[in-house]
Amino acid sequence: MKKVIVISTSLRHGSNSDMLADKFVEGAKTAGNEVEKISLVGKNIQFCKGCFGCQKLGRCVINDDVNDIMAKVLEADVVCWATPIYYYEMSGQMKTLIDRMNAMYEQDYAFRDVYLLTTAAEDDEQTPKRAEMGLTGWIDCYPKSHLAGTLFCGGVNDPREIEGNPKLQEAFELGENV
Repeated sequence: MKKVIVISTSLRHGSNSDMLADKFVEGAKTAGNEVEKISLVGKNIQFCKGCFGCQKLGRCVINDDVNDIMAKVLEADVVCWATPIYYYEMSGQMKTLIDRMNAMYEQDYAFRDVYLLTTAAEDDEQTPKRAEMGLTGWIDCYPKSHLAGTLFCGGVNDPREIEGNPKLQEAFELGENV
C-alpha cells in the first residue's frame, strides 16, 4: 500500500482536470492505496516572497495553507498533480504552489513517483509539454523521484466536457497502477 496525494489545481467547479484527478483517485483506492485528494479551491496560497526563510525554518514564513499541503506531500509515496493547461503551461495556482514548496528542498521526502494529469481546449499532443517541463524542473530538485507518468486530454474546454471521454478510464488505470 502506498500513500498517494493528488493535488487538483483547477479553481473551476466541474473542471475537466479535476474529473481526471477523481478517476486517478478512484483507481489508486481500488488498488488498495491510501489516497488523499487536495483541491486548491478555497485554499489561501500566497506568492513566494523570495526571503529564503523557509530554508532556515523548514517551513514557509507565510501563514497560509501551503505548509499543511507541503507536510502531506513530504510524507506521500506518490504525488499526482492535475492541472488545466492555460496558454500552453500549467495553471498559475499550480506554479505558485510549487514555488512556495521551496521549504521542502532541504528536507527528507518519501515521494518517488510523480504523475501529471492535464486537460486543455487545444488537442495537439504538444500542448502539455511546457507544463511537463515545468513540473520536471521541480522533480529535478528531488533526485530520488521521477516523472512516472503523464496523461493529457485535449479538446475539452467547457466544465464537465470530459464526461464519457476514454481518457477518464486511462486516468483510472494510471491510478490503479501506482
